[in-house]
Amino acid sequence: MPQHTFILNGKAVTADVEGDVRLLWVLRDVLGVTGPKYGCGVGVCRACTSHLNGKAITPCAVPVEDLGPTDEVTTIEGLADTVGGELHPMQEAWLDLDVAQCGFCQPGQIMTAVAEVRRAREAGREITEADLDTIRNICRCGTYHRIRQAVLEGARRME
Repeated sequence: MPQHTFILNGKAVTADVEGDVRLLWVLRDVLGVTGPKYGCGVGVCRACTSHLNGKAITPCAVPVEDLGPTDEVTTIEGLADTVGGELHPMQEAWLDLDVAQCGFCQPGQIMTAVAEVRRAREAGREITEADLDTIRNICRCGTYHRIRQAVLEGARRME
């Protein structure tokens, strides 16, 4: 079986799987990382959103063979480590504003929010309400109002 090596939450990992296996299954079933959730399997619901080299991706749509040894995958489990804290500022905002209801979509929501804030800042601006309108993660419980508030609060807290 082929081996695929990449960096996961700051540590090099190797998975013995066929190259066409989707990254989500490698994370969940091979490496035991269960933060990214399986929702649709085609990148639409975004419940599995994680970061690849700092950008938001849907691992359910990425074959593991597309990753190389220097590619860095960050899941919700490793997000706080990116800022050296117990929690990432976006996670803190989520808790403080009591966003989660069932919680299934929350890891993907938070990972998308962090990526959107970073994207806006790379463009030299802060995240806006218009940016929030482009976030397409699906929440089964419909807590979109609290999600939007938490994204703005989390952005304010991010340095």
